[in-house]
Amino acid sequence: MSGHSKWHQIKHKKGATDQKRGALFSKLVKAISVAARDNPSPDTNPRLRTMIEKAKQANVPNENIERAMKRSSEAKELEEVTIEAYGPDKVALIIIAVTDNQNRTIAEVKAIITKHGAKPAHQGSVLWSFTKTDGEWHPSFTQPPTPEGQTKLDALIADLEAHDDVSSVVTNAA
Repeated sequence: MSGHSKWHQIKHKKGATDQKRGALFSKLVKAISVAARDNPSPDTNPRLRTMIEKAKQANVPNENIERAMKRSSEAKELEEVTIEAYGPDKVALIIIAVTDNQNRTIAEVKAIITKHGAKPAHQGSVLWSFTKTDGEWHPSFTQPPTPEGQTKLDALIADLEAHDDVSSVVTNAA
């Protein structure tokens, strides 16, 4: 049984898990830096408070959270981008990204959207079907996709969330 080492299998699984965890930490820390840019106090900044709660749920170390808040003054180069699209079965999508290069991120996200057969939408054409409360987007109404459409939507969302700059994807799927 040469080549079949239990350690070898564990090493690859742990490496993949660590890589996903690191990408999640990076996204959350970036989002905290952007949220703290205008008001670094979580007591008076609900968006920052929400991002810190999400980071703590993901087990981001407190040291990383504090460093991101201190670094928020440097986050002037980072900007939040909202991209709108219609997915399978006309499900509305809002993609929130934090980037240092808006043109690159928009192009890459639109390429992912198009690859999955979804359609990028003009600015404002999707946002009307959502409301923003406490800095989070929530659908005003839901659009139930077919089982096949749900499978396609899940694949699209997985690819979008795998992108380094995408911090969240919100849909109105039922």
